[in-house]
Amino acid sequence: MAIDIAIETPLQDDVRGLVEELNETLLELTPPEHCYHLTVEQMAGVDTTVFIARDSGLAIGCGALKRHDCAIGEVKRMYIRPSHRGQKIGAKIVERVEALARNEGLKRLVLETGDRHPAAWTVYERAGFSRCGPVLDYPDSEWSVFYEKSF
Repeated sequence: MAIDIAIETPLQDDVRGLVEELNETLLELTPPEHCYHLTVEQMAGVDTTVFIARDSGLAIGCGALKRHDCAIGEVKRMYIRPSHRGQKIGAKIVERVEALARNEGLKRLVLETGDRHPAAWTVYERAGFSRCGPVLDYPDSEWSVFYEKSF
């Protein structure tokens, strides 16, 4: 099966549905006050680039690069539908995010993920990210795990 990954606007009905599914999944694992979602409108901002993975036109995964001051990029909104997990699609999206960050001259990528997301930890660690303390303006919380990668 050929999975296509491309930069797309999140303001599409099928992508909105994918992000809604992501939000519901996160809320099953993490209290709402410790979920740091970007809305699709925020994802459509000029500081954020969204990658969508599609299988035969169906949106099955997403991830984004959000730019911050001081040449820092943040990996956001990573999600692969359960039907497509285990196919390294998340790893391919992370590769695309990192390539864009490097191409733009960013010096460091950071991210926050949940304490109940071991599959996500595996994707990030295989991509060369290391655990670290809180990043950006995220609070230090038992519900969060932080990663970073410098170039």
